[in-house]
Amino acid sequence: MAREDVPVDAAQPDAPFHTTGVDHITMIGSNVEDTVEFYRDLLGMPLVLRQPNLDDPSQTHLFFDAGDGRILTFFVNEDRQSNPQPHRHRVGSVHHISLSIDPHEFETVMESLDDAGHGYNVFDRGVFHSLYTRDHNGLVIELATDKYEIPDDRRAEVLAKTQEIREADGADYAEAEHLEEALADLGLDAEPVELPEAPTGAGV
Repeated sequence: MAREDVPVDAAQPDAPFHTTGVDHITMIGSNVEDTVEFYRDLLGMPLVLRQPNLDDPSQTHLFFDAGDGRILTFFVNEDRQSNPQPHRHRVGSVHHISLSIDPHEFETVMESLDDAGHGYNVFDRGVFHSLYTRDHNGLVIELATDKYEIPDDRRAEVLAKTQEIREADGADYAEAEHLEEALADLGLDAEPVELPEAPTGAGV
């Protein structure tokens, strides 16, 4: 099947079973101190569980709540030093992790990253607003927020409708007007949020 023939649809596909959500994502981290400093003390993610890695007890397994009960975990070891150099990507590697932030705290997030000495870039991605930074091990962390207050249980539906409208418009990317039309078509009276102006980053 050609890539343009793969349907984009919020309905569940014809599959032998369906996942029910993200339980957790596990990364290979460096050490406890640096990992806790970035994810708990800077990003504000509670450390909710700490125990030995059950497959390798020489490592510690840290569990952080991303804010909605979904969990981000790290295998860490005190013998490992943090390495802030950017990752070299290959097929199968993680390009970045995107975490949701409150749109009303977008300016506070930027100020906090500045205060902590973490560089970042901000982009208007058409259907959402994103800030990109790196953790202490060079992993790209996207902090994203929707431009409208869309109910979580309707986000997939809104994105699929936005895609439909984008294709009909012949646009290369989903833009704010496609999102706004999708919300209207679906009868969602979502409130817009105020966010700083930013470039799209397209082609960068």
